[in-house]
Parts: sequence; structure tokens; C-alpha cells
Amino acid sequence: MKDFKKYYLIPASPEELYRALTTEITIRLWTGDQVAIDPVVGGEFSMWDGAIQGKFLELLPFEKIVQQWYFGDEPEPSIVTLKLHEHKKGTSLEVRQTNIPDEAFEDISSGWDDPYIDSLLDFYGPEDE
Repeated sequence: MKDFKKYYLIPASPEELYRALTTEITIRLWTGDQVAIDPVVGGEFSMWDGAIQGKFLELLPFEKIVQQWYFGDEPEPSIVTLKLHEHKKGTSLEVRQTNIPDEAFEDISSGWDDPYIDSLLDFYGPEDE
């Protein structure tokens, strides 16, 4: 099992980004795909035609989202922690994912860049330089 951690700069406020990560209609807009989401602790979600599925473990509005991602029959759950830090150019999004199956690590880590973060960046438009 492997862990992944990376920071991304998103040109949106922490409040806007939190809503974009927890509101069904907004997720549909930035993913361009079907979404099922119940943004409460214990609530489940599915994005990108079921490619990402899991449940919410913790929700701290505008600051932190903790999710468990499902990977079939893996004995240890994969935990995704998204921390939103205010930044002068928007939000510094800290992404940490633990217990990624070795055979899925490359796909998961590259998937954070594209399509996940790239879709958010496209949704919010280019940063002001």
C-alpha cells in the first residue's frame, strides 16, 4: 500500500471550492458527468461513472473533507483528506490519500492531476498572473 500527497492552487475561495467538492449540481458542472452524493458524515458518493466511490468520514465546512474510497476487497480502506487553505490566489488544496493499492498507485496519483484537478481548474478558469 502506498500514500500520495500533493498541493494544488485552485483560483477559488475555500468556500467556493468546498461547495464544488460537496454539492451535486456543482460537481456535475466541473466533472461533466453523473454524480451521486450525500454530503453528510456517513453519506456515500459516486463520481465519474462510478470510477470514484466512497463515503464521507468528516466534513468541516470550508476547511476539510475526509473520505473513504472503496477499492474492492482491499483489507485497509483508502482515506482521502482534502484540506483547504486560504491563499492570496484562491485556495491551496492539500490532497492526501493513504492506503492506495500498489497496483493502482500510478493510475490514482496521475488521476488526481487529470482529470480531477484539471477539471476543477478548467471550471474556475485560469489563474490571474
